[in-house]
Amino acid sequence: MARCPLCGKPLNWAELVGQMLTLKNAEKILTERELFLKTLENFTFKCPHCGEKFYGRYLPREEAEKVFELLNEFKEPIDWEKRKVRLRLNSLLALDTMLEQWDRKVKG
Repeated sequence: MARCPLCGKPLNWAELVGQMLTLKNAEKILTERELFLKTLENFTFKCPHCGEKFYGRYLPREEAEKVFELLNEFKEPIDWEKRKVRLRLNSLLALDTMLEQWDRKVKG
């Protein structure tokens, strides 16, 4: 799971994406994979634990790719009026990882 590169505490992907919702073209960013990943890498996030700022390039790219997929798989994952992510992204990422490991175990 993603951790703050400065204090090392775990980060909530819903909160991180929520910070990106302040961008003017957030709706477009969340529908185009490469634009999402590029924007995420250059976005300055603020850690909710230590308050320090860091670039998204320090977040795990594989997780970021899965977050994008999850945001686009579910219907209305974002409340645009409140600018808030409705999904529990960390829980969904953990479930996705467990299912991938199960698939590898069964196939192997």
